[in-house]
Amino acid sequence: MSQDERFDSHQSPLRVKPFTIAIGDDQLEDLDRRLRHTRWPDAIAGMGWDDGTDLPFLRHLTKYWRTDFDWRAQEATLNALPQFTAELDGVEIHFIHQHGTGPNPFPLVITHGWPGTGFDMQHIIPLLANPGDHGADPADAFDVVVPSLPGYGFSQRPTRPGFGPHHVAQLWTRLMTGLGYERFGAQAADWGAAVSTWLASLFPDLVTGLHLNFIPGSFRPSLGEDQPPLSADEQAFLDAAAAWFDAEGGYHRLQATKPQTPAYALTDSPAGLAAWIVEKMRGWSDCGGSVERAFTLDAILTNISIYWFTGTIGSSMRFYRENRLRPNHFRAGERIVPPLGVAAFPQDLIPPRTWVERVFNVTRWTQMPRGGHFGAMETPELLAKEIREFFRPLRAHQRGL
Repeated sequence: MSQDERFDSHQSPLRVKPFTIAIGDDQLEDLDRRLRHTRWPDAIAGMGWDDGTDLPFLRHLTKYWRTDFDWRAQEATLNALPQFTAELDGVEIHFIHQHGTGPNPFPLVITHGWPGTGFDMQHIIPLLANPGDHGADPADAFDVVVPSLPGYGFSQRPTRPGFGPHHVAQLWTRLMTGLGYERFGAQAADWGAAVSTWLASLFPDLVTGLHLNFIPGSFRPSLGEDQPPLSADEQAFLDAAAAWFDAEGGYHRLQATKPQTPAYALTDSPAGLAAWIVEKMRGWSDCGGSVERAFTLDAILTNISIYWFTGTIGSSMRFYRENRLRPNHFRAGERIVPPLGVAAFPQDLIPPRTWVERVFNVTRWTQMPRGGHFGAMETPELLAKEIREFFRPLRAHQRGL
């Protein structure tokens, strides 16, 4: 990427506005009406989740959504987080900005993925921002910034193409430098990992370190004749990834090629939206087949409700198409300079370390004892501990610059 292509981080000062979630009563009434009038499809008895979202479970979930779920209580909990918006490249971006409590908080931007919204970080934010209140060293405190990706949750839906991981990485530099951070760390999973990989690749002078609990599926190192041949572990991973994608990747193919088509149905039907999202929350988590072992119904429905009230399922799915148009592929000899730490959760598909080291400067690799794709929601304490330990030696380096 040439210097003249880089997003200009020296624009006019960042204009930050406080933000409060305020869903209208009319939206709650509309949701209730739609749930009461759901048209249910047939399902073959005994199939369970093999054909997709289990019908008895979805009836259970949507009944709870209509009769027991308290959006106003969840809204109040979410509004306890310090929230703001700022315009970046013509799109109003929502973000949480929690200042750290400690002697020298370290700036950290955490980027969520799909089907998250940024609020999936609500339990890990206090562990990172105020470690002293959670049995850890206050010297490990972070200033935590959690932006919502464009077209996700309370970030504005883009009205033009181009807002994929590559461009969002540039927006995040504008956000972080506009907030006064000359250098910062990055942490992410899922699409956030793709954004953060671009961030570390394009702006190594700004990113002190990168921590991931997922390696993006679009990540591809060069495998040319001048590169080491695939190891047995690397080939086994590529075979496993291909098998997974063949069995589970239908959603990905659809969202990466024709996201507008499912957007009509999922934007109009709350039951359909719930089915689309909860199937992934079950399938990608360390839940042993029972999604309620990993998440409460309130947690599941808070996430789904944000998508419903903001109408962002269509714009969130478009992120897959944008990435398809500009994936994370690397040329021979191309390296990402900032140090990388990886937390590999057992129920996630993580490549072997040698595969990642073909491009990244891996300085820490931890096999986590439990957890899946939603590490910040499933095991926030374990992930927070890993993040603290990875960035601890980098703090001294950043202070010495």
